[in-house]
Amino acid sequence: MVNSLKGLFSGKSKGVGIELAADRINLSQLKKQGGGFKLATLGSIPVPEGLFQEGQIMDAPAMAELIQSLLAENKIKAKRVATAVTGGRDTVTRIIPIPAELNDQELREMVLNQEAGLYLPFPREEADVDYQKLGLFVDEDGIEKFQVLLVATRKEITDSYIQTFQQAGLQIDVLEISSFALIRTIRDQLRQFSPQEAVAIVDIEFESTEISIAVDGVPQFSRTVPIGTYQIQSALSRAMNLPPSRSTDLLQSMTIPVTPADTTMGGPGKMGGTNPGAAAMLRIIGELADELRRSIDFYLNQGDNLEVAQLLLAGPGGAIGQLDEFFTQRLSLPSSQIDPITALGLEVNQEIPQTQRPGLGVVLGLGLREAM
Repeated sequence: MVNSLKGLFSGKSKGVGIELAADRINLSQLKKQGGGFKLATLGSIPVPEGLFQEGQIMDAPAMAELIQSLLAENKIKAKRVATAVTGGRDTVTRIIPIPAELNDQELREMVLNQEAGLYLPFPREEADVDYQKLGLFVDEDGIEKFQVLLVATRKEITDSYIQTFQQAGLQIDVLEISSFALIRTIRDQLRQFSPQEAVAIVDIEFESTEISIAVDGVPQFSRTVPIGTYQIQSALSRAMNLPPSRSTDLLQSMTIPVTPADTTMGGPGKMGGTNPGAAAMLRIIGELADELRRSIDFYLNQGDNLEVAQLLLAGPGGAIGQLDEFFTQRLSLPSSQIDPITALGLEVNQEIPQTQRPGLGVVLGLGLREAM
């Protein structure tokens, strides 16, 4: 049991990063090498249906067994781990203003015991809460205040993670929100934008997509929508009369048509008007684009927020061919797929296909946290 998100903003160790997802468990171990890092181990194991749903561990013993199998398969001896809770209805991240004259103890008391309850969609006593003090600013009344990043999740979620990893023989050093791990991975890429520009990070996972809008590397807004690679794959399979499958490998071979002229088959995996799956796939991706637009509009309508300069596409769904071009055209916003290996400047001993790289953002961020 813990009283706050474990080690979210403090502590370091030499362990392993493990990402839990509805379709897979990912593992990474990074080691310092010179001025950078080397990817020592990268592994993954499929998760059967029903063990992990909507960000919740449904069967802790079974998940613990899978974690143990993944560790054994990759000959990992580490006993400490960094892991992450997926975004959704059970997590909250907010930027809140706090008077600057408060000392550290007064700040802690105000954030954890007074302010937190005002921003949570669930009772304060059911939440694990942590915070990080950010920069100073002067409000419209001329009062100097701190920006504080508030992070919370339901206790039952954090407890289930702790118990699962304990059953796997591991101690959690860091338990954070998955978007934080992803931001850590691409922080150098985010530094290319000025403090007056916002960036929308779109993490397309198996069951859902987490949208995080960050300014100067700090998440200002987050929203999770129930559209992921499984929904896209399912629509494609139905339209092509293929049997249902949890595998989304088919998506990795597809390329989205992005111009009206793209109406014929253009080689292996190229979708056009004659492909029975094209319309079904584009309908789901179009719905996701509409949700992105609604999220960005909502963010912009919340006071003096900055315009979004670019979309960064992450997660397994971020690797779908020409998805960046599709969103660029659909939303009139520059879009690009992330490459975590390049973003971190990692030395690797194994070939990692470009189609797999966008899906490694979270697990590499967790591995980096343990290696730093």
